[in-house]
Amino acid sequence: MISEHELRELLTALKAARDGDLTVRLPTRKSGVLGEIATTFNEVVDLNSRMSKELVRVSKVIGREGRMTERATLVNAGGSWATSVASVNSLIDDLVRPTTEVARVIMAVADGDLSQKMALKIEGQPVKGEFLRIGTTVNAMVDQLSSF
Repeated sequence: MISEHELRELLTALKAARDGDLTVRLPTRKSGVLGEIATTFNEVVDLNSRMSKELVRVSKVIGREGRMTERATLVNAGGSWATSVASVNSLIDDLVRPTTEVARVIMAVADGDLSQKMALKIEGQPVKGEFLRIGTTVNAMVDQLSSF
């Protein structure tokens, strides 16, 4: 039988995790169902903590250090965890491709090559939103420079 004290301990840990305290752990010294609950809880909190740290790392490496080839990884993650990591990596790819394309055209212009323009379709998909605005602006700039 699980005591009220043990349930309160579980509830306190659940509330702490819900509130973002990913350092909280349940003691795993107990056996039976309570021990399994504690182990499973600790594994879930650990996975949340690893995901959080990985997102912070990737954000810093790509956003601040400019290492555009970096991607998120989460070892032994399955289900929605793996889907979330794949979605973050897809977002990174979707941001990097047009950024790389703009850089390619600007470098060509800097080298005196005015024949290069930004592709407004990348991997068969049209660029949209701000990427379309930037692409058409870069292409207009190349056209203007070519007219001199």
